Amino acid sequence: MSIRLFPFFLIFGMFACGPKYEFEQKYELPTQEWAYSDTLDFQFEIEDTLRIYGLYLQIDHSIDYSFQNLYTRIFTKFPTGERINEVVSMELADKAGVWYGKCRGEACSLRIPIQEGAYFDIPGTHVITLEQFMRSDSLPGIHAISFLLEDTGKRRNI
Repeated sequence: MSIRLFPFFLIFGMFACGPKYEFEQKYELPTQEWAYSDTLDFQFEIEDTLRIYGLYLQIDHSIDYSFQNLYTRIFTKFPTGERINEVVSMELADKAGVWYGKCRGEACSLRIPIQEGAYFDIPGTHVITLEQFMRSDSLPGIHAISFLLEDTGKRRNI
């Protein structure tokens, strides 16, 4: 290999190594608003209970979104049928109204960790259900919601 090509391959290799997602699913909201009735289900399989994961939500929204945050109710259903839920406030902007994440033109996108260092005790089908939990029936300016399950490459010791 030529010495002149080495920097190109080095730079290409650095950008090719991003997060490795075991699962990712995106819901586009066709009306670009998220209503109470829009329940989003993300169903994925876990085979290896020793792997450690990062769980993320990616929120794509308009720069005209009216709130600094987004309250959600997150339900987790395990293969045993057990279901737990938690209310989570996701901060989309700082107190001055400056958006977090990447903004281009009229749209912003922000990846928010909902649980890092997560593991699953039981193999099988797991379901994450997401509902908006704001004081307004519909939230104009929410374009899409994605759930990302990242394989961290780490394993837990038991």
